[in-house]
Amino acid sequence: MTTAGEGMHIDAGPAVRRRTGQYGDREGVTDQRAVRSRGPVSRPKLDDRLFAVLEEELAKGPLAHGWPDQRWTLARIKTLIGRRFHKSMTLSGISQMLRRRGWSHQVPARRAVERDDAAVAGRVKSVWPHLEPARRRSGPGSSSRTRPDSR
Repeated sequence: MTTAGEGMHIDAGPAVRRRTGQYGDREGVTDQRAVRSRGPVSRPKLDDRLFAVLEEELAKGPLAHGWPDQRWTLARIKTLIGRRFHKSMTLSGISQMLRRRGWSHQVPARRAVERDDAAVAGRVKSVWPHLEPARRRSGPGSSSRTRPDSR
């Protein structure tokens, strides 16, 4: 019986060599260059020209495309991409594409055009007190639920 130190060579197999030595075996390639990203694996579904067209369509608003309100959702953008460009994308893919291009999830910055501030203020003063029960005033008592007035 021989030990590994006495001249016996143990081959770990091609899979181990591939994992551990795939970059170090190349002559003249340093570790930093070998592991640097070479960009995306595939081309984007919407190139710069098509994305510019998508931005124009989004600027028209959801009403122009047949939706009843002024909210763009990822599902609606997916439908728009399918109708306009005949391409299919996942919701997460659409979200990533929009984030890469500077878009973000956001709440509308301004109030609705139909909003009447005077009517809202009147409703808050007249209706709200009836909807919300009166708050309990502080008074004598105890903070203990099991032994009231134990102080």
